[in-house]
Amino acid sequence: MKIWAGLLLLILVSNGYAQQRREDIYSGFVTFDRRMKFDHELRQRVVANTFALEPDSDNEYRFESACNAISQYQLKNDRIKAGLHKLFSQYQQLEYDTRRALLEAVYAVYPDEFSTEVSTTLSNAVFPKLFAMGAAYLYRNDSSINNGNLLKISMVEQFPGYDTIPILLELEKYINLHSREIKSPTPDLAALFRHNRNAKRKVIYSLQRWDRNYPGLALVQYADGRFARHPDGRLMVFEQLARSASDLPYFITNGSTPQGVYSINGTAVSKNQLIGPTPNFQLTMPFEGRWQQYFQLQHDTIPWDSTRNVEQLYQQLLPPQWSQYLPMQQAFHAGRIGRTEIIAHGTTIDPGYFKGQPYYPLTPTMGCLCAKELWNISNGRLLISEQYNLVSTFSATPGSKGYLFVINLNNQSKAVTRADIEGIVRRYEAE
Repeated sequence: MKIWAGLLLLILVSNGYAQQRREDIYSGFVTFDRRMKFDHELRQRVVANTFALEPDSDNEYRFESACNAISQYQLKNDRIKAGLHKLFSQYQQLEYDTRRALLEAVYAVYPDEFSTEVSTTLSNAVFPKLFAMGAAYLYRNDSSINNGNLLKISMVEQFPGYDTIPILLELEKYINLHSREIKSPTPDLAALFRHNRNAKRKVIYSLQRWDRNYPGLALVQYADGRFARHPDGRLMVFEQLARSASDLPYFITNGSTPQGVYSINGTAVSKNQLIGPTPNFQLTMPFEGRWQQYFQLQHDTIPWDSTRNVEQLYQQLLPPQWSQYLPMQQAFHAGRIGRTEIIAHGTTIDPGYFKGQPYYPLTPTMGCLCAKELWNISNGRLLISEQYNLVSTFSATPGSKGYLFVINLNNQSKAVTRADIEGIVRRYEAE
């Protein structure tokens, strides 16, 4: 039985929720005893006991779960490293899901120690996603033009029809453009604020850095164009992390949150203990579900087979200078490749796993947007919940739907601050 697969991977949500009072939100999962038990099970049974085995058809699922745990909780030690080496030595005999979890684990916690092993997987690659994961690992270690060209040559050799495979087309674009894009200026945010005001949309902006090790901030713009502010006039901002545990590129499953436009289709309360009971935003990506839901249309008038039509509609969600800004197409192309189930939620994960990281005490996810939540480990009650505050602020005006824009401001190596955005908002409000 795949005990940890459900715990680590599934997101189960109810159809809706009645607005909860903050003081009524409780999670027994965050209490000290439960956290200690979970940590012991994670380290000993899920990882250590598994890596003491030799993988075979009866136990291989345990190695997949162990790799998923290593990635999510950033686990590293000599036993883990030896276990990963053991899996690479049997790579060609492993099932697809185990290979994928292995590549994700080394990308997450061993950024350069497995270059030789990953290079070997490329020469025998038959699955486009696994090739893309391996190429991303090697490109992160060496983003030179020469290495990028070698990776593209390898891609063409392994997949002569790569230009018909969406994930490989996105990989090619990533190799060609990423180094330039992180240095390019972001279009004027005030123009985006005006565009959404004129469209009378409720909007959340999640403003991030290209380096997702550094947390971002979310802010709320109401349908009348006003930004949510405190009674004393200060702009309301909410700490939010857009980094996945693996920090794989945006177009790969479990990669960090793609930039772009997400449709907000209401709120829900998760049954996943790692997400916790604080209300979350249910987001829809392009190509996820019906286009009527994504574009929030009264009638479904979009041909299902017309990618060009929906791409034009997607671009209309943005003002001209933003629709031509390629990074804002990430969510569209990630959705076309098959990414789904990205939501904006809180967390019950013990931040202690990430102590020393630039994003501490926020916790990374499997690609969602995660707001800061800290819990009282004695009684299971919330101490701090940026997620609850964000949901409450968005819900303060009529309507449960809207759009969420994920935007990288720049590549500065520091958390996004109020000062980064207050001046832009004031300039917009002064017009």
